[in-house]
Amino acid sequence: MRLGFVLREMFIGLRRNVSMALSVVLVTMVSLFFLGAGLLVQQQVDILKGQWYDRVQVSIFLCGPESLPANCPAGAVTAAQRDAVRAELTTGSLAPLVDEVFYESQAQAYDNFVEQVDPTLAENVTPDQLPESFRVRLVEPDRYDEVRQAFVGYPGVEDVPDQRAVLGPLFSALDGATLVALVLAALMLVCAVLLVSTTIRLAAFSRRREVGIMRLVGASRWLILLPFVLEGIIATVLGAALASGALWALVEFGLGEVQARPDFTTRLVAVPEVLWPTMPAMFAVGVLLAVLASLVSLRRHLRV
Repeated sequence: MRLGFVLREMFIGLRRNVSMALSVVLVTMVSLFFLGAGLLVQQQVDILKGQWYDRVQVSIFLCGPESLPANCPAGAVTAAQRDAVRAELTTGSLAPLVDEVFYESQAQAYDNFVEQVDPTLAENVTPDQLPESFRVRLVEPDRYDEVRQAFVGYPGVEDVPDQRAVLGPLFSALDGATLVALVLAALMLVCAVLLVSTTIRLAAFSRRREVGIMRLVGASRWLILLPFVLEGIIATVLGAALASGALWALVEFGLGEVQARPDFTTRLVAVPEVLWPTMPAMFAVGVLLAVLASLVSLRRHLRV
């Protein structure tokens, strides 16, 4: 009997405030869509970091005839210095950190250069102008700095740049995009909280006589409050469902089309990332938002 009463009161409240309930649904949908988008962007950043950091190689450029004296005061690398670098990587103290070592001669560097640049530009470069190098793939990419620091100032080594210096700004930009999406989501959630609170207050005010009668006949506090709380939950759950559907469509038909291109090799977030953990997080935040907004609003504006 009590359950039937609660549900009946809930539907009466939704029917009386249809326009406000629709407003809650739409605002909640937009806010949770931004929240889900922010979570997906963060997951995409993690995917890119995992893919690209695993491909990071420490490049050890050796001194050549064209090297600057400031970097190579002793001139071009000698065979003994080259062997010392190789030994340090393969059998020395750094060996446990190293997965593979690739040696690139000046001729190989020139061939790779020609393949990557415009032919007219390649005509002005000769093999002896390009440095030979070792490319080191690490067992644990996060420990790249240990290898890099070991060869800074090493005899015969001109420079030890790292690809993370290039990837860093990109990941900072992606982190910034995540922050913007989450800030927008927070602002929209605030709007949703205010709208839910207003809707519940109006519903409570329109039924103040019924509430008074229920108190006179001994109805408990929660029996009176529950219909109002459920109204907010229903509205926000509908908003979360619409936001989840929009996010699923964006990933499935937007990013999915990009991922399906044969020349696109970077993995993008897909439907599984939407289904977990993004979608449950959106519903959980929506329900929590409705419960808190309803209880706070009723406590301050409804005497029961």
